[in-house]
Amino acid sequence: MALAQQLRAESDFEQLPDDVAISANIADIEEKRGFTSHFVFVIEVKTKGGSKYLIYRRYRQFYALQSKLEERYGPESRTSPSACSLPVLPAKVYVGVKQEIAEARIPALNAYMKSLLGLPVWVLMDPDVRIFFYQSAYDSAQVPQALRRLRPRTRKIKSLSPQGTSSDRLAAPRAEALFDFTGNSKLELSFKAGDVIFLLSRVNKDWLEGTARGATGIFPVSFVKILKDFPEEDDPTNWLRCYYYEDTISTIKDIAVEEDLSSTPLFKDLLELMRREFQKDDIALNYQDTEGDLVRLLSDEDVRLMVRQAQGLPSQKRLFPWKLHVTQKDNYSVYNTAP
Repeated sequence: MALAQQLRAESDFEQLPDDVAISANIADIEEKRGFTSHFVFVIEVKTKGGSKYLIYRRYRQFYALQSKLEERYGPESRTSPSACSLPVLPAKVYVGVKQEIAEARIPALNAYMKSLLGLPVWVLMDPDVRIFFYQSAYDSAQVPQALRRLRPRTRKIKSLSPQGTSSDRLAAPRAEALFDFTGNSKLELSFKAGDVIFLLSRVNKDWLEGTARGATGIFPVSFVKILKDFPEEDDPTNWLRCYYYEDTISTIKDIAVEEDLSSTPLFKDLLELMRREFQKDDIALNYQDTEGDLVRLLSDEDVRLMVRQAQGLPSQKRLFPWKLHVTQKDNYSVYNTAP
C-alpha cells in the first residue's frame, strides 16, 4: 500500500514523519527585486517534530500550489478517493500599491495555510505541499529584516521519541553520524558514530537540525553523511547577463533577477532595472540580432521579439537565454548602419 493510502486508511496523525509542517504563520513581508519590485511573505513554519524555521514565498507560489492541489483533490476529482474540500486562496489583485496589497493579504493567507495544514494527512504528504513548506537552501541563507508579527522566540528543544512506521522513517530525510559529537549546549544534539539522525530542517550551510536517541537539536553538517537529503526546491534567483558599453570599454555584469526564465518583462520595467543597476539615466537597451548587430529596444513589442529570438538557443543554467547590451543613449556608433 502506498504511503499516502496507508496514512489515509489509518487516519493517524502520529504516523506522519516529524519533518511534516503542521502550522505556518506569516511573520512579515519583505521587498525583493526582479524586473520589478515585489513583496515576499516571510513565513514561520512549525513541524510535527517541534522544529521551527523561516521560508520566503511569493503569492504566485501559493497560486501555483493551489492549482496543483485543485487538479488532484478539487471538485473535478470527486471520483478520486483522495478528493477533499480545499481551502479558498485569496484572488489575484491587479490594481493597487504592492505593499498595501501584500499587507492586506496576510490574514487571508494565514487562514489559508491553517486550513491547508488541517486537511487529511494524505494532502500533508503531497510532494508539492511538502516542498512548499520545506526550508530550502535559499530560505536558510536569507536574513530576516524585522519579523514584526512574531512574538519573541522562546523555543526550547523538546525530547522526542518518534513513533513512525518503518516506511515513514525510510522516506524521511536522514543522515548517518561519521563521528561522535557532544553538544556544547542544550540546543545541540549529541550522538555517536553510526547513529542514524532524522533531519528536521537546514539551519544554514554548516548546521542541520535533527532527532536521534530520543532527543532533538542542531549539529554540524561535517559530522554526518547525508543518506537522504531534503527535497530540492528551486532557488527563485536567475541571472540576466548584461554587456555595458561606455566609451571604448565594455564590461559584463550578471544581475540577479527573481523571475522565471520564461518570463518577458515590460520595456519600462527593464529600463528602470538597468538604470538602477548601472546608476545611469541616459542609457539605451539593445539586443544582438542573428547577424550580430545591435538593435535598440524601444517598446514592449521589441522586448517580446528579443525574447522570441532567443528561444531555443543554448543557455547556461539559471541564465536568461537573451542578453542585454547597455549603451549610452546618444552613442549611435555602436550600430551597423551599412546598407
